[in-house]
Amino acid sequence: MPNWAAFAGVATAVTLLLLTLTHATSVSANFPTRAEVEWLDSLPDGSDHLAPDRDAQPGPGPSLSATALFVNVLVTHGLLSCLLVVAAFSAAIPVSAFGLAISVEPVAIGVGFGLVLSAVNTVAGLLAERYGYAPSEQLRGMLTPETLRGWLLLLGGTLPLVAGFEEFLFRGVLVGVFAAGFDASPWALAVVSSIAFALAHESQGRVGVVVTGVLGLLLAIGYVLTESLVVVVVAHYLVNAVELVVFEGFGVGGKQGGRATPHR
Repeated sequence: MPNWAAFAGVATAVTLLLLTLTHATSVSANFPTRAEVEWLDSLPDGSDHLAPDRDAQPGPGPSLSATALFVNVLVTHGLLSCLLVVAAFSAAIPVSAFGLAISVEPVAIGVGFGLVLSAVNTVAGLLAERYGYAPSEQLRGMLTPETLRGWLLLLGGTLPLVAGFEEFLFRGVLVGVFAAGFDASPWALAVVSSIAFALAHESQGRVGVVVTGVLGLLLAIGYVLTESLVVVVVAHYLVNAVELVVFEGFGVGGKQGGRATPHR
């Protein structure tokens, strides 16, 4: 018989741990607005020291290598995923509670859903940059590979792991399992999980948190309607991949875009 309470305790602890780690990382990542970035870019060489409070509010550091990023995600998301899987197995949680059923149909639905969300996300990103916010742009710049090999590792390793873990936790567990185990409204859980999902992206700044929260709610709605974890994993992956390729690979949007067009 499933031990819903025990698994819920582990899942809650994993969620709080993830949010704590995100906050601890975000407090040191004080990204500038687009107006600040453009003003600093307009300064003559050697006059950066004229920027007020520049030392107190540094921009992001050097870009992570694709391998370092993958290892970081593998350690954090990979270990937390394993912990949840072991806890689910130990608590005898049925696979159906997560909405996990792999077939061609949910993959196709996920592709269509993901392309629609990608279009919405791209427009939202362009509007945010248009009105002077650059947090997502700066973060993308840190994560964008410099080589074709790096892009392959990002698109084929890092992003699938991120999408798989986040959908497994925020939709499969916090919505699917909690609804099945405690007879709770999946719609209410969708709202709560979307708030947690937004807070887990604190490093993207206030605008990024709002946009991510809305995106998380749309993914949660898709999950509730389709009852499929595969649909939202595929959709989530496409949103992340399209955003990086469009803004960084093809250089759409701000000045930072296109600096890491794949080569070699």
